[in-house]
Amino acid sequence: MMEENLTEHGKSLAAPAIFTLVFSLHFVSKYLEFHKQKKGSMSELDVQLRAEIKQLLKEASSLTQPSTFAQAAKLRRVAAAKEKELAKNQEMHDKDVKLSFGTYEKLLTISKVVTYVVLILWLWKIPITTISDQLVQPFGKLLSWRSGAYLKDNVVVGIIPWLIVSTRVSRFICRKE
Repeated sequence: MMEENLTEHGKSLAAPAIFTLVFSLHFVSKYLEFHKQKKGSMSELDVQLRAEIKQLLKEASSLTQPSTFAQAAKLRRVAAAKEKELAKNQEMHDKDVKLSFGTYEKLLTISKVVTYVVLILWLWKIPITTISDQLVQPFGKLLSWRSGAYLKDNVVVGIIPWLIVSTRVSRFICRKE
């Protein structure tokens, strides 16, 4: 009897624990993405170069007389050189961001895969939680897929459907933040 209560208590904690684990993995993923975008924004040098290019092209377009053609062409060449410098700066910055965050993203992806596989193998054919049959009327069989148990008036949720639901909900919550 005591063993049965302990097993039921463990099952009742399995669902929130799995959800918390999945949510934390998605939250860390969103955190990395946010900091990658933050670091990937334009630097002061890029903003200054863009302003200079815009000003040079504006000056070149204002010189429309045949006598000022050479000066306008020179301004356009200077603007083109600055555009190349800007492209080079952005390429270097993108490489730096990719190097600094690429490793963390790969590590997080590997961690997600390993975590999901371990959870599936560990909790295969073990009921994660039970839900009233009336709440999930048409989807009861789908949620109890591979759980290995059936209870009267309750749907037993298996690990794979629970991981799918937890992943969808955590992505939704992380998207809203």
